[in-house]
Amino acid sequence: MKKALTLGALAVTMTVLLAGCGSSSATSTKNTSSSGSGTKTTKIVATGSTALQPLVEQAGQAYQNEHANVTINVQGGGSGAGLSQVAKGSVNIGNSDLFAQEQKGLDAKGLVDHKVAVVGMAPVVNKDAGVTNVSKQELVKIFQGKITNWKDVGGKDEKITVVNRAQGSGTRATFEKWGLDNAKVATSQEQDSNGTVQKIVSTTPGAISYLAFSYVKSDVQALAIDNVKPTEANVATNKWKIWAYEHMYTKGQPTGELKNFLTYMTSKSVQGSLVKKLGYIPLTSMKVDRGQSGAITDLK
Repeated sequence: MKKALTLGALAVTMTVLLAGCGSSSATSTKNTSSSGSGTKTTKIVATGSTALQPLVEQAGQAYQNEHANVTINVQGGGSGAGLSQVAKGSVNIGNSDLFAQEQKGLDAKGLVDHKVAVVGMAPVVNKDAGVTNVSKQELVKIFQGKITNWKDVGGKDEKITVVNRAQGSGTRATFEKWGLDNAKVATSQEQDSNGTVQKIVSTTPGAISYLAFSYVKSDVQALAIDNVKPTEANVATNKWKIWAYEHMYTKGQPTGELKNFLTYMTSKSVQGSLVKKLGYIPLTSMKVDRGQSGAITDLK
């Protein structure tokens, strides 16, 4: 009798344990949000341009705060990587400073462009160099390694250290196209992000590189070119020519929360505050439009 009771108790215990396991499994397959509301969580992954990264990160965080069922993961890696990954379908969004058609070796068929801002870019130097303005010709010669001391352009008697961005960087492609007229540059150290470049230039005497406006801080000196300063007002009229659209590419037309998030990126709450706060230029501030070919059209 005692043995029968023991077996019965064991059966009850096993039933309870199995029921608990079944409940846990059902919960995980529902993919519920952290709020516990039972709604399905949508995960959006955006990768690519480090120039665009701060804006997408902060806008993404604000969007998540208002939409508990959405998680947004933003990564760098450069425009080339972002375009390549979205074309393969491995991420939801490819962030880029370039038109997809400008990326060499990329099959851009099926990619849909979503412009979310304009980014100005400027050559920057370590403050110790003693230079605030160079001519276009001088800038080209510096990056070609033909001018190697700041005293040759009115600065200190100090060796110039060139810091470049890695191949595949949209910032590099934009700077070389509009700042250096596609001149072939000398081999130099290469870094893979705006943030890393900013730190190196600010701490390395004689260093020169280039940054998106959103990374130009008080600890580096932005250079004017031919006495034209790198300002938002000059970008808006194309007087300052080193700028690019910030693109968020999707593979095909977006739907659901992905579409909603991209719409949010061009909303007044983002364009009117966050875009300006972080050093980007709202699309609505532009006085001109620049097509993929570089042709300029006045906006009315």
